[in-house]
Amino acid sequence: MSGIDYRDSGVDIDEGLRAVNLMKKEVKKTFNDNVLSELGHFGGLFKADFPGMTQPVLVASMDGVGTKLKVASLAGDYSTVGCDLVNHCVNDILVQGAYPLFFLDYIACGRLDAAVAARIVTGLAKACSENGCALLGGETAEMPGFYNAGDYDVAGTIVGSVDRNRIIDGSAVVPGHSIIGLPSSGLHTNGFSLARAVLFEKAGLTVSDHHEILGEDTVGEALLKIHRSYLNQMKPLLDRELVTGMAHITGGGVPGNLIRILPEGCGAVITPGWDVPPIFRLIKKLGSIPETEMRRAFNLGAGFLIVTSQPEKVTELLLQAGEKPFPAGEITNGDSIEYDGEGV
Repeated sequence: MSGIDYRDSGVDIDEGLRAVNLMKKEVKKTFNDNVLSELGHFGGLFKADFPGMTQPVLVASMDGVGTKLKVASLAGDYSTVGCDLVNHCVNDILVQGAYPLFFLDYIACGRLDAAVAARIVTGLAKACSENGCALLGGETAEMPGFYNAGDYDVAGTIVGSVDRNRIIDGSAVVPGHSIIGLPSSGLHTNGFSLARAVLFEKAGLTVSDHHEILGEDTVGEALLKIHRSYLNQMKPLLDRELVTGMAHITGGGVPGNLIRILPEGCGAVITPGWDVPPIFRLIKKLGSIPETEMRRAFNLGAGFLIVTSQPEKVTELLLQAGEKPFPAGEITNGDSIEYDGEGV
């Protein structure tokens, strides 16, 4: 009777090494002069150099891609989920005025396919390069018996920095300030459990199906549109100190995220009227979902909100940056988020 080895138990060390070799080139493209280590070390080394800052503060956040990975699996396309993850995390620290320094990723699966892992990491590296941060390290874990073969989970941690006197925490927000919105590309990385339940389970659609509401996009293409980063568009505003508060619209929609930055005694009136991506109209129609639930589950086309006392100047700078800002409401006295107008 012959014994079994690690590969027989479901963990393929050779495939793991192949995955690392496939990743190396793309990861190294994200390195800058602050990176002092090579890929493969036990820890990533990053030089703590903060030119121009008098009191540098580190800002850290972590998140995952969630069940958008199920759609990627159905579509056989993992090329975008790495971008989703990095951009999501960049936006999460951007709302406090922070610029990203480096990113760490974690990929877990039931059975490792080196080519799939490499596509995920290529997306991570692409987004890191676009956002000016280093992909400093990561972990790939093959966990048979915990995940099914073909299942992947992707999460990551970002670390950025901001000068202490430039932190934006919403404390300067007062009634009368304007709310300006920036468009999302679609669901970004939130609401996919509800979207999949409606589109795939209730309506019986597949990722390759077309629907007249979606135009040329297939269902899969509409769902997998990359979560946008707003960093580069926001830089001119942060440099001029024109912003009193920002909210990244993720799970909980506008009500659940804007409220997180409002001081006591401040509420908001949201005035819908911006362009809503077709995928939201399709989900609402096929699922017969009430407007209030749509607002709680999805960003509905508003991926990022900016609170400011100078809306004309902010809008002008955003237009110059190639963005498409829209008026989204106003800060009011009170403690609630209300809507004035129809949505989807």
